[in-house]
Amino acid sequence: MIELSQFSRLDSAFSQFFSASTLISELEKASLKNLLAQLSYTYYHGNTCLKLTAQQQKILLNSKLVTTSENHSTVLPLHIDQHNYLYLRRYWDYEQCLIAKLRAMQQNNSSFSNLNKLLDAFFEKTFDSETNYQREAAKCAVSQNFTIITGGPGTGKTTTVVKIIALLQQINADKPLHIALAAPTGKAAMRLQESITNSKAKLNCEQSIKDVLPETVTTIHRLLGAKPPSPYFRYNEKNLLPYDLIVIDEASMIDLAMMSKLVAAIKPSARLILLGDKEQLASVESGTVLADLTEALPNNTIELQKTYRFKNEIKAFAQAINQKNAFQAWELTQNKNAVIEHLGDDFLDYLANQHTTYFELIKTRADFKEIYATFNKFQILCAHREGKNSVSDLNYRLEKILRDRKQINLSTTWYVGRPVMITQNNAALQLYNGDIGLCLSDENGEKKVFFPRPDGNSQGYSPARLPHCETVFAMTIHKSQGSEFEEVCVCLPEYQQTILTKELLYTAITRAKERIKLVTTEAIFTATVQASITRVTGLVEQFVVPYN
Repeated sequence: MIELSQFSRLDSAFSQFFSASTLISELEKASLKNLLAQLSYTYYHGNTCLKLTAQQQKILLNSKLVTTSENHSTVLPLHIDQHNYLYLRRYWDYEQCLIAKLRAMQQNNSSFSNLNKLLDAFFEKTFDSETNYQREAAKCAVSQNFTIITGGPGTGKTTTVVKIIALLQQINADKPLHIALAAPTGKAAMRLQESITNSKAKLNCEQSIKDVLPETVTTIHRLLGAKPPSPYFRYNEKNLLPYDLIVIDEASMIDLAMMSKLVAAIKPSARLILLGDKEQLASVESGTVLADLTEALPNNTIELQKTYRFKNEIKAFAQAINQKNAFQAWELTQNKNAVIEHLGDDFLDYLANQHTTYFELIKTRADFKEIYATFNKFQILCAHREGKNSVSDLNYRLEKILRDRKQINLSTTWYVGRPVMITQNNAALQLYNGDIGLCLSDENGEKKVFFPRPDGNSQGYSPARLPHCETVFAMTIHKSQGSEFEEVCVCLPEYQQTILTKELLYTAITRAKERIKLVTTEAIFTATVQASITRVTGLVEQFVVPYN
């Protein structure tokens, strides 16, 4: 039961609004108000529905605010499904749309008599089961219209999907496929674009196939044609996307509403491939869609397990965290100068020292690519935006140290060397939430903020033109999804809070390729590893028992 003190003003307003028009008794109305406040609260915390007791269900049915399986064609604000879950009607509709579309895609399977021969050209015959998982993922994607390829960072998801795209293009050589590549954020889209460009050159296929492979990656919002500030898109169930194949990276970041709108806009003959790590943080908004789909649709899911990106110590650390083995994970942090290291009280000097080369390159006016690459070798990741050891706190304290070392000039907001992250989309400037830029002097001595571009060049903007942005020596772990760095320093707060879970910590430490530093206590670390995200959704049960 949720305490009354935990309800927000929005929860109370939601409850009051919907209960005001009911004709039930005052005693039942008091219970109804509490139940509706719980529903609002549960959505705010990422759930998509609320499990009901028999008494709660009776009160709701008396209120005339809900539909059920008997009258679901009627439009009312709430819905109770056959599993006794209470939904806001639009979220139940999102689930039903997603389920119906994916079930329809499951029916459109293909078969090729020479598929194994085609696979041999892209995947070596080997006794290595990990490589065979990649081959099986390709076989699944070619044979089925819906495929999930999941696995941790560096397990070859992008490499595999590039081979799949080439394989499908080869099969359809007489009519090249119209392909879309997308990711939830601009940062994730740029990372996917870089990976695909690098993987494309290594393909074992004719140049004519490579020439028609796509390289441009967009955000899902741009793919669907967002119409801000409305929640609607240009492409939808009445105006379908023209693509034959759609590949979506970082699918764990996609919430229920967005996933439903995406699949609704896909034409019946098209293929959809989702890439993602089901162990990562769930979406900011409601649902755990990728994790739910991997559980509900095992025949459409392939998990890659061999890590090619980071060192064995990081892999062991990630596995211990996933298994909630806090003792083993903490032991791995206790060796000085190791791949994984716990930092002491003087950690701020260590953080500042990691930017020495970055500021030296700025002073010598090195090429932007080199400066940007150097900055991105190291990143501070925080659980919170405010409070001790938060993004705000560490950016502030680090700037003071850099000022005292005369590496930056804090007399102005836009000092040379200031790294910033865009937090508000601006399509006109082609700047999107998550993009990182550096404030540098141009050839005329004017301060501009430079951002890397997908074509390998950079674009400079006057600071006054930029959409809202913030200093990013430190960023939240949520914002780091889709990124990778040689080294990360993960800073946790002084007190245990609900946001601290093994999924949050796993996401943070798997951003690192080479080294991990930790700023925390053993007590907070242990509590974090032993906590996990638990969201209430009905997606898995709806797939097992379809709604009639």
